[in-house]
Formats: sequence, C-alpha cells, structure tokens
Amino acid sequence: MSSLKDRLKADLTTSMKARDELRTRTLRMALAAVSTEEVAGKAARELSDDEVVKVLTREAKKRREAAEAFGGAGRAEQAKAEQDEQAVLEEYLPAQLSDEELDRLVAEAVAESGAEGPKAMGQVMKVLNPKVAGRAEGGRVAQAVRARLAG
Repeated sequence: MSSLKDRLKADLTTSMKARDELRTRTLRMALAAVSTEEVAGKAARELSDDEVVKVLTREAKKRREAAEAFGGAGRAEQAKAEQDEQAVLEEYLPAQLSDEELDRLVAEAVAESGAEGPKAMGQVMKVLNPKVAGRAEGGRVAQAVRARLAG
C-alpha cells in the first residue's frame, strides 16, 4: 500500500477521534475516490503514491470548480464548504509551482524540444508534463506554453 494512502487513513482516524467533521468528510471522500480508482479497469490493483496524487489533484480541482459555480450562483455557504475541502486536500498534494518556476520549466522544455510556433505545442507539452506532474494544473501549463510559443 502506498505511504500516502496510509497517511490518509491515519489522518482519517485522527480526525474522527478529534470530531473534526470537515477533515473527516474530506478524507473519507478522498479515500473513496482512491478505492474507486483501484477497482476501475479490468483488474483491481494498488495505486502508487503518484497515482494517489493524481486522484487527489482531480478531487481538488472538482472542489475548486464547484466553489466557483456556487459562488457565481450566490451560494456563498456552499462555496466556502467546497473551498475548505479543497484546502484539506491540498495539504496532501505537492507544492504548486510559482509562475517564475513554471516559466523557467517552459523555457527549458521549449529549448529541449527545439519547438517554434504554436503548432509545436504538443512537442513542448510532451517534454514538460513529466517535469510538472501534479505541481501545476494542466490549463495553466498549456497557457504558459502557448504564451512562450506565440512570442
């Protein structure tokens, strides 16, 4: 079993003993998503730490999008709840790249791939994705690459 999954389970137990409803609810949801991912496909399998991070990243993104939707609909209380859950999930994710770090990695990937012009975006993304995995949202990475290739 992955060490991250073990940590999630241990923290769930701790939060249940402390009667921390937000953390308990969020960790249960995260572990359910991990379990669902483990049994998806043709055969059940154990997820590695990297795969657990991907699941948690996906769940955090869902919370962020839901918070935006609730906020736009004038439902501040639900938006706040989603943001709180997102904050709990982010404690288990690697630190996000700053704009400067992302720009530096994009520049290195462009140089490494020898790409020029917007049509070469796929080549740059192929080189860049393993370097930023889990540390920057895909849309943000694509935007940085697009900006670098455009000018």
